[in-house]
Amino acid sequence: MRRAGALAGVVLVVVLTATGCGGRATTHHKPGTSHQEATGGSGTLLAATDEAGHRLREVPAEGAPAVRVEVRPDSEGGWNIHVTVGRFRFTPESVGGAAIPGRGHARLLVDGKEAGRAYGPWHHVPPGARSVTVRLHADDHTVWAVAGKPVEATVPLTTGAGTPSGTPPASAATAPTTSAPGNTTPAPGRTVEITVTGKSVQPPPSRVELKKGEQLTLRVTADRADTLHVHGYDRELPLTPGEPGTLTFTADRTGLFEVETHGSGLLLTQLVVR
Repeated sequence: MRRAGALAGVVLVVVLTATGCGGRATTHHKPGTSHQEATGGSGTLLAATDEAGHRLREVPAEGAPAVRVEVRPDSEGGWNIHVTVGRFRFTPESVGGAAIPGRGHARLLVDGKEAGRAYGPWHHVPPGARSVTVRLHADDHTVWAVAGKPVEATVPLTTGAGTPSGTPPASAATAPTTSAPGNTTPAPGRTVEITVTGKSVQPPPSRVELKKGEQLTLRVTADRADTLHVHGYDRELPLTPGEPGTLTFTADRTGLFEVETHGSGLLLTQLVVR
């Protein structure tokens, strides 16, 4: 019998790369074309398929988003699967449409057999499973691939694996409250500073943990004109090249919210409001 106490500290982590973000093209293919043929300029459709018959869609590795998977034993049996993506967005509202870089869904394979789709970060695998694979798919159900291999992460579900595999998840950004240039009065609540240079985001995208009602200030400096967007709150801020842009708001909605740039489609951070 497995004891919950002996398993609570087991965390397995896998980091892989996937596709880069693209433009804001439509996700619906033209009449007379199949889902797989409607590429929208999204990589190269290969003849190779996965075990379920989904064709692979080859994309360059450079600038690809990241996939992070954590596996934690559940106190009532089975495993809790936590999927974190960077520069990739789950788009259940456009499934079945054309492939767009950095968009789509994941599929969970338990012991090599497909167990369901994933449109969000948390999932549960029942007891008895030996491994779980998280694979990224485009909206047209093709498999995102790099160097001819599916973008996926496979984690063994074993109680004896006490050493994390891969890179541990990045800790939530906890930048101290700072003042805007020329202003000696600190902004209330928390301030997170982000710098965007080309396709590079510093610090790398992670998660900011917030309490409902907490005030957050995002200070973003980009090297090109763009628009900062906080999803879920529908807050936007134009970014001027080389000048810090500041957006302050109250986190009054709970959930997981992405912060990204519209023009370049870069994920800057994720907000977790509890």
